[in-house]
This record gives sequence, C-alpha cells and structure tokens, in this order.
Amino acid sequence: MTIAPAQRSRTAILAGTKLVIAEVGSYESNMVDIAARAQVSRATVYNHFADKEEMMFSLLESEILRLAALAKKAPSPSKALLVLSREISEDPALRRMTETDPKDIASFVTKGEHPLWATVQESLTKIFGLNNSSLVLHWLIGQIASPLSPSESAYQADQIARALS
Repeated sequence: MTIAPAQRSRTAILAGTKLVIAEVGSYESNMVDIAARAQVSRATVYNHFADKEEMMFSLLESEILRLAALAKKAPSPSKALLVLSREISEDPALRRMTETDPKDIASFVTKGEHPLWATVQESLTKIFGLNNSSLVLHWLIGQIASPLSPSESAYQADQIARALS
C-alpha cells in the first residue's frame, strides 16, 4: 500500500510534534522546531494545520486511534490492558508534559464534552464493552500522572481483566 505524499507529511509532522514535546513540553514547542524534526518546511506544517492548537488536537486524536489499534490487536483483554498501560506509562511526551505543562495534562484528563472523549469512549467500548470502558478509562488516566512500572502494569492489567469478565 502506497501512502500519499500529503499523508506522509502529516504523519511526519505529528511524529515531529511528539518528539519536540518529549524534549521541551507543549508550551515551549514551536512550529519551527516541529518542522525541522518532521523534515518538512514550515509552510508544509501550516498547509496541514492552521495553528498549534489544531496540530495538538490532531496529535491527540492520532494517539487515541493508534492506542486503540494496538489494543484491538491484542490476543486478550489482559494483553490489551497491558499494551495500553505500557504505552501510556512509557510515553516520553506525556512524561515531559507532566513536568512542564501540568495545566494541559489536567485539561486532557478531565472528561468533558470535547469530541476526543467520544472517540476514547467509543474505542474503549469496542475493545472492553460498554460496562467496562469506564473502569478501564479511569485506570489509564491515573497512569498519565503516575506511571506504572512494567511489573505493576502486568499485575494490574491481569487483575482488571479478571474483574471485567
């Protein structure tokens, strides 16, 4: 399957955004550094995104969809939970943002009317069922501010998977 150049650029920009955020946080990130990391021109960045806020929204959406795809591929609920836990606990951009941009993290984890919450809820419901998605969501949100070690992730994922069945 061939990826169109525009989609390749967009994907590179989002990856570059995540790298810059991991280095300096979201507030200190800027379009010049993001373009350099993505190996595209600043004009290309602005062709895809009107501003940094739109780019951040797109990055969050792509991360939600990426995590959902990883969880869907897992062979069991326990493995899906483990994959999600490790991805969140080990994410360098989230780690940096908890240090540099706590207000942004607080707004990201405050469930509300934002359209991304519908995407999160829908994704978790498809994977874990309607009655279980809220428990899973709360468990994962906790790991943004307080990441788990690999052994803690494995233990808790197994315990939650048992509770879900």
